[in-house]
Amino acid sequence: MTSSNMNMMGRIVFYEDRNFMGRSYECSSDCADMSSYLSRCHSCRVERGCFMVYDRTNYMGNQYFMRRGEYADYMSMFGMSDCIRSCRMIPMYRGSYRMRIYERDNFGGMMHEMMDDCDNIMDRYRMSNCMSCHVMDGHWLMYEQPHYRGRMMYFRPGEYRNFMNMGMGMGMGMSGMRFMSMRRIMDSYY
Repeated sequence: MTSSNMNMMGRIVFYEDRNFMGRSYECSSDCADMSSYLSRCHSCRVERGCFMVYDRTNYMGNQYFMRRGEYADYMSMFGMSDCIRSCRMIPMYRGSYRMRIYERDNFGGMMHEMMDDCDNIMDRYRMSNCMSCHVMDGHWLMYEQPHYRGRMMYFRPGEYRNFMNMGMGMGMGMSGMRFMSMRRIMDSYY
């Protein structure tokens, strides 16, 4: 691998204790289960790139977006009730962004095509719900509340027919996840 490719890869270091103390585990790719490396994780440092971290193994549960920086006590920063259990590296992307959002699952109901951030789908599109989507280009974060607030979920290119079947895990309720705002993960985040 060339040195320029190495610089494009992400790198995150997880620590068992707050303030970067205790045993550590360095990661530069997806990790479905961190328990074999660390018994717990209470702080991390993103040295390069962007990552989604999850409070359950196998990329399940609540998700949190982390970009380059230090997170000495991320649990209190994000209001997390549990430690990071898995992580996914978000590849750097330079190009156009395009996503279709649908009012109902299985691409039903009203549809809108997006190419930029939207802080409130109700205000912009008069949509009260977004229950499925098709990401054609780019990587996106979708939020359960307007103005990029509340729980979030990472979407890479692909078809997402039903958000209730996406493995958000416990605590999401039977109604699944509703998204009210979405933003692109831009190369400036790296």
